[in-house]
Amino acid sequence: MAKRTICVVTGSRADYGLLFWVMKGIQQDPALALQVAVTGMHLAPEFGMTQRTIEADGFAISARVDSLLSGDSPAAVTKSIGLGVIGFADAFERLHPELIVLLGDRFEILAAAQAALMAKIPVAHIAGGDITEGALDDAVRHAITKLAHLHFVTNAAAAARVRQLGEDPRCVFDVGSPGLDTLRHAKLLSRGELEAALGISLRQRNLLVTFHPATLARGSAAPQLSALLVALDALGDEFGIVFTKANADTEGRAFNGMLEAHVASRPNCRLFDSLGQQLYLSLMRHVDVVVGNSSSGLYEAPTLRKPAVNIGDRQKGRLRAASVLDCDPRTDAIERGIRTALTLDCSRVTNPYGDGHAAERIVAALKSVVDPQSLLQKRFVDA
Repeated sequence: MAKRTICVVTGSRADYGLLFWVMKGIQQDPALALQVAVTGMHLAPEFGMTQRTIEADGFAISARVDSLLSGDSPAAVTKSIGLGVIGFADAFERLHPELIVLLGDRFEILAAAQAALMAKIPVAHIAGGDITEGALDDAVRHAITKLAHLHFVTNAAAAARVRQLGEDPRCVFDVGSPGLDTLRHAKLLSRGELEAALGISLRQRNLLVTFHPATLARGSAAPQLSALLVALDALGDEFGIVFTKANADTEGRAFNGMLEAHVASRPNCRLFDSLGQQLYLSLMRHVDVVVGNSSSGLYEAPTLRKPAVNIGDRQKGRLRAASVLDCDPRTDAIERGIRTALTLDCSRVTNPYGDGHAAERIVAALKSVVDPQSLLQKRFVDA
């Protein structure tokens, strides 16, 4: 019997980290054949050329879809979506996958979903139904839900929203976040091993900071980053601060330029293009607080029993554990949030995003589809 061919699309370090064990599960299943299509930041040197990480992890890359322009204006991002649609049209025509797996809400993933629609290839979407009111990602995520045919959501509330969008309840699976699978499997580094790998010395107190543009902010989102940097300075240089760069969203490159200038004159600060999952999660394990507006502060940090200070509206509406503190993007609020987080006891925090077995549930569901083409003719299910 021929193997079922499943193409997994990844466009950034963030979605790859969540997809890793799904990809590994497909790769190791004798009934399935894995194809990997990489796009977006994976192919850009300025974001760490992370396609090399994918290959080093043992995955053969089946298609490379160049779509990322050098600018980060709204027009440049829009053009990147167009280039992505064209590139994925060619890739899917060549690869002929039976199913396509997409995760999340980024613009390059929307491009892949559009190309799959026209190619009549059913889409399995991971992490639909979440709410992030402060970013364009919110609309993109819901749009992908309507372009998808199988839905692997991370929590019960998200499952209800996907059904509310008219999706067939039989195609909605509450599996939890596959990011927790990575934590369950990961061999995290000791403090000494981490310092050697990163070439840094952690201080008495340490913060992990990732701050992306809030793409629905009125005007420029740069003042929010400025407020964060001033708040971090106010903490004093006894804090070691490790930054990871912003995504390739509108203003992302401007944010990275601000971070580079900030770190250049502060010995207690370091900036990395991309750390990869083992280093990033190991660092999260050894810092005192996770700061910024990345979903990792809500998804993974609770499992590592680390408090997270979530700044602004980018993650507004997303389910969060008791270890997550929300604050306005003002200097005083951010500094107060960090100092409060330092006092929290997170040893008994429960992560609302599942048990770390999402990937095996996803792979089992992908295998259980008797005829993928039968998924294409969708029926809107009224509540």
